[in-house]
Amino acid sequence: MASTTFSGPVTSQNGFVGNITGNVTGNVTGDVTLANFVDLVAVATSALPTAAAGNAGQVRLINDNGAGNNEFCLVISTGSAWVTAVGAALS
Repeated sequence: MASTTFSGPVTSQNGFVGNITGNVTGNVTGDVTLANFVDLVAVATSALPTAAAGNAGQVRLINDNGAGNNEFCLVISTGSAWVTAVGAALS
């Protein structure tokens, strides 16, 4: 199998097969199959960006449960607030 190095963007009209290594930038469309678990980096609530239209739908993992405790919680940006994965507002 050939190996090719590109210095610019790469476009595929029929997808990619195999492992993709390195950073992926831009929008990913279509089906994405993960071979392993998603590894989220936990941050303190104070490190969350301000909820805004640009990050609506983003999922983050916090390590202080919004109250300074050593508890983990998934939060989702609604575009105007960060809410816990169960939908309760994060205080």
